[in-house]
Amino acid sequence: MITPTAFYLNLLALGLALLLDYVFGEPPEKLHPTVWMGRVVAYLEPIFKTNSSWKARFGGGVLCSFSVALFTLPTFALVTFAWKYFGAVGYVVVSAITLKTSFALKSWNPHIVPVAQALESKRIEEARKLCQKTVRRDLSAADEQHVISASVETVAEGIVDGYASPIFYFALFSTPGAVAYRVINTLDSMVGYRDQKYRDLGSFSAKLDTISNYAPARIVGYTLLLASALVGEDWKRAKRILLRDRGSLESLNAGWPISAMAGALGVRLEKAGYYALGEADENLTPAHIHRAINVMRATCAIFTVIVAIPLTYGSWLIQSLLVTT
Repeated sequence: MITPTAFYLNLLALGLALLLDYVFGEPPEKLHPTVWMGRVVAYLEPIFKTNSSWKARFGGGVLCSFSVALFTLPTFALVTFAWKYFGAVGYVVVSAITLKTSFALKSWNPHIVPVAQALESKRIEEARKLCQKTVRRDLSAADEQHVISASVETVAEGIVDGYASPIFYFALFSTPGAVAYRVINTLDSMVGYRDQKYRDLGSFSAKLDTISNYAPARIVGYTLLLASALVGEDWKRAKRILLRDRGSLESLNAGWPISAMAGALGVRLEKAGYYALGEADENLTPAHIHRAINVMRATCAIFTVIVAIPLTYGSWLIQSLLVTT
C-alpha cells in the first residue's frame, strides 16, 4: 500500500500500538505470537539436529528462513486483506494490534521492579529468582550488587531488542518488518548460543540477529545520551563511557546501550569473570533499577520521535519514488 496516506496510517498504527501497550500491556500467553514463535522453533529444532557441523549450519539456516517466512508472509497477507476489505480503519487496527505484539514497554515494570522491591526489603534470594527470569547468567549465588547490575543491564539491552529494533523495522517495512525481527530475535534467544549444543544449529540465527540489531543498537546508544539529559542523569559521563566501553563486550551490539546506561547512572555494571563497564562513582542500589527504567522510557520516547517517525516518512518516500519511476 504505497499511497500519500500510507505514511499517516502507519503513524496512526504506531500510536495505537503504543496506546494498547500502555493500557493493556502484554496479551495472554495463549494469544501471544512470540509464544507461538517459540513453540514453532521448539517443535522444528529436533528435525534439524545432527552431529554433522555443516549439516547443522545448513539446517539452522533453513530453520531460521522457514520460521521468518511462516510468520511474516501471513502478516503481510493479513494487513493487505484488512486494507482491501476494511479500508484505512481496518489497516490501522490490524497493524496496531500486530505491531504491539512485537515490542514491550509496560511489561518492564512487573518484570524488573519486583527485583528492586525484593532487594529493598532485603529478600536477596527472592531477588535472585526474579532476576534470573530475565537473564541467562547464573545468579544462584550472586550478591546484591551483581543482581542489580544484571537488572540494569537487562533494562538497557531491552531498549534495543524490546522496543527500538522492532519499531525500526516497522518504520522501514511496516508491520511485517516488525514481525520478521521478532521471529529472528526469538530464534536467537532459543538457539543462538555458542555452546556445544547450539553452536552450529544456531549460528545463522545468531548472526542474523546481530545484523538486525546493528543499526538500532548504535542509534539507541546515542539516543540514550539525550534521554539521560532529559531525566536528569549525567549525559556527558554517559557519552564518555559509551565511547570508551562500547566494545568491551563479546556482543557487537549489547555494549552500546549498556555502556551508555552505566555512564548515565554513574555505576559499574559487571558480569563476573566476563566484563565490567562504567565507573563506580556510586554504589549500586535498588534505586538504580528505577532510574534505569526512567532512562529506558525516555530513550524509547525520543527514539520514536527523532528516529521512527522520520524513518517511516523516508521509507514511504523512497517506495513512492520507486513505484513511480
